Amino acid sequence: MGIVSAIKNNPKAKQFTLRLLAPQRNPRPRLWVKLLVNPFIHKRGKGSVIRRNARIDVFPWNPFEVGALSTIESFCTVNNGSGAVRIGDRVRVGIGSVVIGPVQMGDGSGLGQHVFVAGFNHGYADAHKNSSEQALDIRPTIIEEEAHIGANSVVLAGVTIGKRSQVGAGSVVTKNIPPYSIAVGNPAKVIKTYNHETQQWERI
Repeated sequence: MGIVSAIKNNPKAKQFTLRLLAPQRNPRPRLWVKLLVNPFIHKRGKGSVIRRNARIDVFPWNPFEVGALSTIESFCTVNNGSGAVRIGDRVRVGIGSVVIGPVQMGDGSGLGQHVFVAGFNHGYADAHKNSSEQALDIRPTIIEEEAHIGANSVVLAGVTIGKRSQVGAGSVVTKNIPPYSIAVGNPAKVIKTYNHETQQWERI
């Protein structure tokens, strides 16, 4: 049994290790993790930019990857505590956006300003317990290549937004959006799709 498995299988060792990595009631990595561990574990592509005033709360136990020429703008929050965050090449995460893993963003995709994307929901099955004490409902969220999400939108856990799709500002995406679609509203609905034969966006 490896050391990681031994820690996971021992509740006291697991709790001690977690406290070394992050404060008990604050889901942020300690400074020594940011400076001495994360730079050697997580992947940064050539020419990628993470603005200094972005909050990058990433831990060593899940992947965090930023592709070449991608940008995480000011006042964003990124957290991989509950799952991997993989950001492809030439991606822009707009000012003030929040990305909580597991989330995957394909090459050339983008988030507008103040977009919320998460790969989990808080569990609430047991009505006798606070949802913060229940297991997370983890469902990876995928934004495919060259798809773009408008400002102030919310993308819920488990959703896949297809290649080159566009989500209008202020939308709440609760279900999958097919490739080459335009979706708007709360809940977001597809209003147009691209016809490859006519090369036109056609209203549904």
